[in-house]
Amino acid sequence: MDLSVGLSTRDLNLWYGDFQALKNVNLNIRAGIITGLIGPSGCGKTTLLRCFNRINERYGNVTTTGEIKIFGKNIYDADVSLIELRKTVGMVFQRPNPLPISVYENIVFGLRIHSGKQNLQRSATDATVEEALTAVGLWKDLHNNLKAKATTLQLEQQQKLCIARLLPLKPRLILMDEPCSALDVEATRHIEELMLSLAGQYTILIVTHNMAQARRVSEECIFMLMGELIEHNSTVDMFISPQDRRTADYIEGRLG
Repeated sequence: MDLSVGLSTRDLNLWYGDFQALKNVNLNIRAGIITGLIGPSGCGKTTLLRCFNRINERYGNVTTTGEIKIFGKNIYDADVSLIELRKTVGMVFQRPNPLPISVYENIVFGLRIHSGKQNLQRSATDATVEEALTAVGLWKDLHNNLKAKATTLQLEQQQKLCIARLLPLKPRLILMDEPCSALDVEATRHIEELMLSLAGQYTILIVTHNMAQARRVSEECIFMLMGELIEHNSTVDMFISPQDRRTADYIEGRLG
């Protein structure tokens, strides 16, 4: 197994009913870096992202073929538990979606669910909450307000909390679907700084329509168009000297 590859697909196809949304997607995503996923609306970015934790399967009309490996393990193998997969693969959505419970309970909720124990040792959960909130830069602001309802926080804080609640489950891959789309410029900057601080510890795949954001945070970039993977390259090379004309047209605003 090549440990430098965090995520790979081979001949990945997906249909919603009769509509083919992904077409023979083959990729290798390096472990421990941020990879940007760009392309016009409707090109299949979010569909691809949701393949990696098998969320697409919640829809009854979805058919998937091909192979997806996360750190060498095919996620469609018969012995793969969806519960364990979704511990390994965390996801952050476009709009913050904290649970309508306290900040503290948001952080330990996943631990309670996955451990099967509602009464975890308090000292252990206290340490977990402090570690997770510190990792996302919220401990200083919230350590005296852990009983506050998470949905009352500012949007930036809510999104950071949604990232923080993934960390106790020790994911290896974090998927981010337009994580800054609901945030203002300053909050976006803070979330980007957070992503960069987590890179190396986690493999991060981010869908973004913001070309400037893709350039700022990603080490490599993938360009998709009409369900196909058109180009995968270092971000610097993709933006300075794209190999495909369609990539250049999109980056320069002539497409999408």
